[in-house]
Amino acid sequence: MRLMLKILIVAGLSLAILIPLVLIRAVIQDREQHREAAVARIASSEAGAQSLGAPVLIVPYTERVEVEQTDAEGRVTGRVWRDRSGHWTFFPKVMDMTGTLTPYLRQLGLHDVRMYALGGQLSADFDVRIPADGEGDSPRRIGTPWISYAIADVRGLRGTPRLRIDGATVALAQGAGGEGGSGLHATLDRPLIAGAPLRLRTVVDFELTGAETLAVVPLADENRVTLRSAWPHPQFNGRFLPRTRDVRQDGFDAEWAISSLASDAQLQYRNGTRADSRTAALLREQGDIGIDVLGISLVDPVDAYTRADRASKYGIVFVLLTFTAFFMFEMLRGLRIHPIQYGLVGLALAIFFLLLLGLSEHIAFAYAYLAGSIACIGLIGVYLSAVLRSRLRGLGFAAGLGLLYAALYGLLVSEDNALVLGAGLLFVCLAAIMLVTRHVDWYQVGATPAAVPPPLPKH
Repeated sequence: MRLMLKILIVAGLSLAILIPLVLIRAVIQDREQHREAAVARIASSEAGAQSLGAPVLIVPYTERVEVEQTDAEGRVTGRVWRDRSGHWTFFPKVMDMTGTLTPYLRQLGLHDVRMYALGGQLSADFDVRIPADGEGDSPRRIGTPWISYAIADVRGLRGTPRLRIDGATVALAQGAGGEGGSGLHATLDRPLIAGAPLRLRTVVDFELTGAETLAVVPLADENRVTLRSAWPHPQFNGRFLPRTRDVRQDGFDAEWAISSLASDAQLQYRNGTRADSRTAALLREQGDIGIDVLGISLVDPVDAYTRADRASKYGIVFVLLTFTAFFMFEMLRGLRIHPIQYGLVGLALAIFFLLLLGLSEHIAFAYAYLAGSIACIGLIGVYLSAVLRSRLRGLGFAAGLGLLYAALYGLLVSEDNALVLGAGLLFVCLAAIMLVTRHVDWYQVGATPAAVPPPLPKH
């Protein structure tokens, strides 16, 4: 009965420690939201997540059409001729984009926001035919065509992009053209004839800054994108992964090759769907935004908040292992540990994660982890030396906690092996407990000691 009562008390204390751990995780999520707000503030003053795509050739026209004329009651009263405006949208045959993403940091308060400067060249070849007039129809009047470049946030442009069409420099104007939207456009000064072919080669040199994420819309029939950067942790997202990639400690190289046969980008463009800063920013969180784009994000896969959140998930494991060790000492060594002492040690373990979060916002995560673990291990070691009535036992517990903290740090800095390492750690701890207690008679440990009869009086 005494054993079961103690087990229930320890289980209840373990559940109670979950409350501060849950509150600490809420604090971590709140700090992450503060960082997202910092990203949004920097994006509002400099540039947000960027998206751009192949240029599009827009050819406007006006045609005369015969329409029915009706009265107020909807009855047809005759037919009249009226002008109707429209436009044709032509996509490039080939788009080739090469560029270098140069990362840099912007700081707002405690938060560092990853930015990049994309210096590159985008070339596109058009080979189209202007539709001919239908037989018997009045000839269409073809207006001034323009080439449109959709850019999510034009504030990120550094300097003036240089556009050349068939080798001649052409001035760019603000806005994506008659269809609206954010970007640039250039008008063509050449007359177009219905039914005539049109071939153009466009090349634009540009430098574009953005926040964390870049999305490229593959609007051409054949799209080739080549990017390189000194950032060692790229996250490839969107609906198209690189055909080849080389990720190294000093950066990465990636190349995409996408055919219009594998993409709905042209249809989405015709239907008015665009990738703006908001949708491009969602790539980093969701990996897909419902639009055919290839994306890349400059991420820190194990940043301070990610590590602190991952560490807090192991908090209950720390508490359970420590309480289990207390329980074994109490049952096997005859020590009596009060539930309040259990609770105080559990709170010390929980506060470590809050201390880790606070320190990591000011110093490097490794130093924050070292300082927080030394403080908590030292406090628990001194306290347990008195609770367990032995300095050696207190130091032994502190050494065991040190090993646990060291193992946890290995889990936190591992990007690909965290799950297998965590499972292995739990297995080793369970195996150690089972081996140490394999000869223990728990019925005997939990039995109520028999009453010792008083000594007989001496005559």
